[in-house]
Amino acid sequence: MAFVQFSRVSLAFGDRDILSEVSLNLQAGTKAALAGANGSGKSTLMKVLAGSIQPDSGERAIQRDARVSYLPQSGIVHAGRSLLAEAETAFARAAELERRLEEIGEELAGSPDAAREARLLAEHHEAQVALDESGWHRRRSLAEQVLVGLGFSLADMGRPVEEFSGGWQMRVALAKLLLERPDILLLDEPTNYLDLEARSWLEDWLRDFPGGFLIVSHDRYFLDVTVNEVYELFGGRVKRYQGTYTNYERLRAAELDSLVKRYEEQQEEIAKIEDFIRRFRYNASKAAMVQGRIKQLEKIERIEIPESLKRMRFSFPPAPHSGRLVVTTEGFGKSYGGRSVIAGLDLTVEKGERLVVVGRNGAGKSTLLRALAGVDRDYAGTIALGSGVSLGYFSQDNAETLVGPERILDLLEAEAPTELVPRLRDMLGAFLFRGDDVYKQVSVLSGGEKSRLALLRLLLKPINLLILDEPTNHLDLHSKDVLLDALARFGGTVVFVSHDRAFIESLATRVLELTASEPGSPSRVRSFPGDYRYYLERIAREESGEEAGGAVRRGAAKAAEGKPFADATPRAGSYEEEKRLKAERRKREREEERLLAEIEAAEAGIKELETRLADPAVYANAEKSRATQREIEALGARLDELTAEWERVASA
Repeated sequence: MAFVQFSRVSLAFGDRDILSEVSLNLQAGTKAALAGANGSGKSTLMKVLAGSIQPDSGERAIQRDARVSYLPQSGIVHAGRSLLAEAETAFARAAELERRLEEIGEELAGSPDAAREARLLAEHHEAQVALDESGWHRRRSLAEQVLVGLGFSLADMGRPVEEFSGGWQMRVALAKLLLERPDILLLDEPTNYLDLEARSWLEDWLRDFPGGFLIVSHDRYFLDVTVNEVYELFGGRVKRYQGTYTNYERLRAAELDSLVKRYEEQQEEIAKIEDFIRRFRYNASKAAMVQGRIKQLEKIERIEIPESLKRMRFSFPPAPHSGRLVVTTEGFGKSYGGRSVIAGLDLTVEKGERLVVVGRNGAGKSTLLRALAGVDRDYAGTIALGSGVSLGYFSQDNAETLVGPERILDLLEAEAPTELVPRLRDMLGAFLFRGDDVYKQVSVLSGGEKSRLALLRLLLKPINLLILDEPTNHLDLHSKDVLLDALARFGGTVVFVSHDRAFIESLATRVLELTASEPGSPSRVRSFPGDYRYYLERIAREESGEEAGGAVRRGAAKAAEGKPFADATPRAGSYEEEKRLKAERRKREREEERLLAEIEAAEAGIKELETRLADPAVYANAEKSRATQREIEALGARLDELTAEWERVASA
C-alpha cells in the first residue's frame, strides 16, 4: 500500500515556529482535511508534504514508486497547446511506459540469455499492467470527461489554453492532477475556482478515488461529504480528529470552551501575581516574596487564544423602511455581441427574502446581479426598485475601486456609524485583518484583502437591499460564519450568488435558477419558492421523471417557445381566486406605499421643527418654544401610529 509518512517534522521562519515536531501518515484510502486558522501554516505544511519545501528537521519516508501530486492555491499558467492536448500531458508517465515496452520488445527480439529474458518478461508484464491501469488507451475520452466535469465545454477542447483566465487555468491544473491518478493527492483550496456543479462533480470523483488525499478548503459542505478525518494545525502542532468536518467542529468547540476557561483562570492568576509584585516591589521586607512571585510568573506556560478562534458577532445598522415589493423586473433581457444571455425575465423580489441565483458559469448570474444593482443599465425591459429601497452591491470588481494612502482602520472609522466604531477592530479581525494589519495602507493590499475590505465597508452602511456576488470567496470558515450570522439577523432583503453550498443552504429562502441553453439562446429561468434543499429535491425528482406533469410540462413548453419559465411551483386554485389574491396584494402594496410616504413626511416634519427649535428667535421665546415642542410631540405620536400601521400591513 502506497504511503507517505512524516515524523517529528519542524520548520521555522525566523523566530516563528511554523511546524513543531509534526507527525503525519498518508496512505491509499486516506480521506482527510487539513484545518487551521488563516496564517497557521497549512499551505506551508502541504508544500513540505509535497517535497517542495525542506523542513529544518524530521524524517520523510515515502514508499518506493509512490506518486504524490500537489495542487497549490494559485499561480499555475499553461500555454502553447490546446486545452485537450494540455490535459493529455497528464499521461506523460504512461507515454514513458509505452516507450519502455517498445524498448523491451526490441531487446527480447535480440535473443537475450535465459536469465535476462526472464527479467525482461517480468518487467514487460509490470509495465503492461501499469499502462493498462493508467487509462492511456482511453486518454482522450478520459480527459474530455474530467474537463467537462470541471466546467469546460466540448467546444473548448480545441481552444489554445492560454486564452483561459487565471481561475480556468487552475481548473486545467486540477484536471491534470486528477488524470494522473497519483497514489496521494494534496489539494490546497481546490474549490476556489469551481462553481456548484463542478464542486459536486469533484465530490463524486473523490468519493470513488482509490488513493489517498489531504485537502485544505473553506467549503464546509464539500469537506463534510468527502473526508472522514481531520488534521488540525494549531500552534505549530497537528492533532487528528476522526469523523466528518462537522464532527471535528463540534469536538473542537468543546475543547475551545475548555481552553477559554483555562485561559481566563490563568489570566486571573497572572493578574493577582502581577498585582502583588507591583504592590510590594519596593518593600524590603517582602523582597524575597516578590522574587518568588517573579520566578513563578516566568515559569507559567502561557495559554494563548488566536484571534481567529475568538467568537464574535456583529449586526448591520438598522435597515431603513421599505415597501413589500423590493425589486421588480418586466421583460428583462441582456445580450452580449448578439448573444442573448437572458430574455423576457419577469421577476418580483419581496421584502425579507434571501434569494440565491444559481446556474452554471455563463448562464448570466453576475449579469443579472449587475443589472439589478444598477451597475449595468444596457439591457432590455425594465427594472424598478420599490418604495424606500436603498441598495448596496458587492462583487469581486469592487476591490478595484479601493485605492489611496488611507489606512484600513482610518478608512472605516470615517465611514462607520458611531455605535459601531468601538467594535471595528473585532469586525476587522473577523474579516482576517488582525494585529498590525489594520494599519496597512489600502494601496498595498492584495486583491483578496481589498475584496474583504470592500465587503466589510458595505456591511457598515444603513441599507435594506444587499446584492452580493460571491461574498465568501476570500473568507475562511470562521469569517463565513460571522457573515452568515449577521445576514441571518439582517432586517432587509438579500439577493446573492455563491458557490458555497453550506452558505447557500443556511441563508437562501428562495432559489432562482438560470439554466444555460444552447449557444446563442438565452438561459431558461425558473423560480423555486423554498430553500436550497427543496430546490435540489425538486431537481432530483424531475431528473428521475417523478414529476412528468405540472411544473415540468410547463417548463418544457416554455423552453420550447424560447421563453423563460418564471415559476416552478404548480399553480393552486382557480383563475378567479388567483385574480382576487393579486388584487388584494396590489391593494396592500398601495397602502404600504401611502404609509411610507406619510412616514417620510412625518420624519421630515420633525426634522424641520427641530431645526426651527434651534433658532434663537424661537428658543429665546418661551411661548414659541413650548408651541414648537408640542408640535414635535404631536408629530412624533403620529409617526408612531403610522409606523405601527405600516408594520401591520407589511406583515399581513
